[in-house]
Amino acid sequence: MSSNEEALVAQMENMRADSLLEGRRDNAADSTGHDVNLDVILDVPVTLSMEIGRTRIPIRNLLQLNQGSVVELERAAGEPLDVYINGTLIAHGEVVVVNEKFGIRLTDVISPQERILKLK
Repeated sequence: MSSNEEALVAQMENMRADSLLEGRRDNAADSTGHDVNLDVILDVPVTLSMEIGRTRIPIRNLLQLNQGSVVELERAAGEPLDVYINGTLIAHGEVVVVNEKFGIRLTDVISPQERILKLK
C-alpha cells in the first residue's frame, strides 16, 4: 500500500461514524475534534466486486477443467452474493438484469461502524 493510500485509510479510520451515516460532503470532526475534509477521498477510485461463491479443488482437478466443465460452489442457489470494496465485505445482494446488463440489488448493507472497524 502506498503512503497516499495509507494516509487516506488513516483519515477514514478517524472519521466519526455519524458523519458517514449522514452522507455529508462537508467537513466533519474526527475523535480529536480536528476537521477532516471528506472531499479529499470522494474521487479516490475503489474496486467493487461481487462474489457468488468459492470452492477449493486440487490442482489435479483444476488442470482437468475445460469448456463445459461445472464447478460446484460452497454457496447454495438463492443465497445472497457478497459485495466487496477493495476486498472488504460491505454488503449482500441479489443479481438483477437492467437494460440487458447484470447488476446487483443490495439487500443488506454492513453498517459504517462495522466497515470502519474492519479497516483496522
